[in-house]
Amino acid sequence: MGKTIFITGAGSGLGKGASLGLAKKGHRVIATTELTSQKTDLMREAEKRGLDIEVFKLDIKNERDREQILQYDFDVFVANAAINEGGPLAEVPMDRFRALFEVNVFATLETVQLAAQKLVKKGSGKIVFMSSMAGISATPYVGPYTSTKHAIEGIAQTMKSELEEFGVKVATINPGAFETGFNKRAGEEIWKWFDDEKNFTRKEDILEQQKGLEDQFDPEDMIQKMIEIIPADHHKFRTVYPEETEKQLKQTQKERWEMEI
Repeated sequence: MGKTIFITGAGSGLGKGASLGLAKKGHRVIATTELTSQKTDLMREAEKRGLDIEVFKLDIKNERDREQILQYDFDVFVANAAINEGGPLAEVPMDRFRALFEVNVFATLETVQLAAQKLVKKGSGKIVFMSSMAGISATPYVGPYTSTKHAIEGIAQTMKSELEEFGVKVATINPGAFETGFNKRAGEEIWKWFDDEKNFTRKEDILEQQKGLEDQFDPEDMIQKMIEIIPADHHKFRTVYPEETEKQLKQTQKERWEMEI
């Protein structure tokens, strides 16, 4: 049975891939993009593949855009829209830190509240938060993004308990490092404010961390995993993928309990 799936941030990367893949599997997909230009690209792509996807521009920071969520009926709401940016937490300009929380936490929760209203009224459905391995681990100079995803983990776990009695399920999907361009773009903004003369963080340490992004996973695998999990009725609360990332995170969590300062 096909489901109706509403997904935000479908203009690029995993969100775009999952939207096309879910439509191909016969689900009704309502895919939203941050920018109108992305909307055009996605519609063109869907048309080329002979897929019927409803696409409109929804910048989750924009209240009028968000209101449109209430006009749709859906079985699954995927809160996927997010931005990423790096920088040392002791020195990151607060406007950059706030900008990430604005999108990844506040605006995300505002979309989810609207979706929850709809699903609670229906007495069924599922909300999926696109979290990240960064919701569980912590990597130097990825602090702003990591903080937002830790917040999402807290939100998702709490909402899971709160919405259960209304018949609404809540889950997270936590991708590892996939080559979508998302992580690489995150490394760019820092050079607009970072200054060797003024900042005490060593430039070479940041560059070293960014070099680690050269060996990322193929996003196609993650997209397939999302296509499997998003419409499914039963699965784990948290889907970390690939498996090696899951193992790595379980080890990280274990080490945290032993960690000393």
